[in-house]
Amino acid sequence: MNVLHMSNRSKVSVTATDPQDTQALTHARQQRAGGVAALYIAAAYLVAMPYFLIVSDYKDLVDPAQKVTSLVANQNSMYVMYLASYVVLGIVLAALALALWKRLAGSPSIAAVGGVVGLIWACMLVASGLVFNYGAAAVIDLHATSPAQAVSAWQAIEPVADALSSGQGELLGGLWVLLVSLAALRTAALPKALNWLGILIGIAGIASAIPPLLDAVYVFGLLEIVWLIWLGTVMLRTRPSEQSQTQSVSTQ
Repeated sequence: MNVLHMSNRSKVSVTATDPQDTQALTHARQQRAGGVAALYIAAAYLVAMPYFLIVSDYKDLVDPAQKVTSLVANQNSMYVMYLASYVVLGIVLAALALALWKRLAGSPSIAAVGGVVGLIWACMLVASGLVFNYGAAAVIDLHATSPAQAVSAWQAIEPVADALSSGQGELLGGLWVLLVSLAALRTAALPKALNWLGILIGIAGIASAIPPLLDAVYVFGLLEIVWLIWLGTVMLRTRPSEQSQTQSVSTQ
């Protein structure tokens, strides 16, 4: 009877801890998914950069007629590139923003603001890619019958796509990275060196929104790739036992 009683108590004890184990596993899976998302974003940047520098000269063109000609010449590859580096990237960025929001719960105020900024940035990137691809398809069809009208149409469509993608500086991206890094410094949820790198990147992104400092966007873009690869690696190594150690840190 004693053995049976002890066995039943053991089962009850194991059952009682199951919800915690499940929560820890869910947390670890979410963080690993965030790690994959960070690595995808870095890979998308690494593919997009040589594409626009070597394969397509679109980004270097100023004349609207030349831009439309480039759209027509590279319509398939450009569609895929904008789909992967704007639409899909925005969706993946939302997943990363949510995973970091959860990871940084020990600093709820900063984490919440950072999460909202990240989601807004993600939505704008998706919208930018959709506007660009849909607009480009319409302009390419129009170009076959009226090149002049196609150029006029693209002059109206392109600024909208550029504005949605933060074409005049990475204010949203810089603010998001800065907030994530500040929250991570408070909670020790990420390596300290990674956080200081993120603060530098965030400042560069915000500064690039000031017209005389627009070139800071290159610092933001290049260093963000390093930050994303490092961040993705850290998040992929998350184990169930690490269940939001940050949640025990005092709130704002």
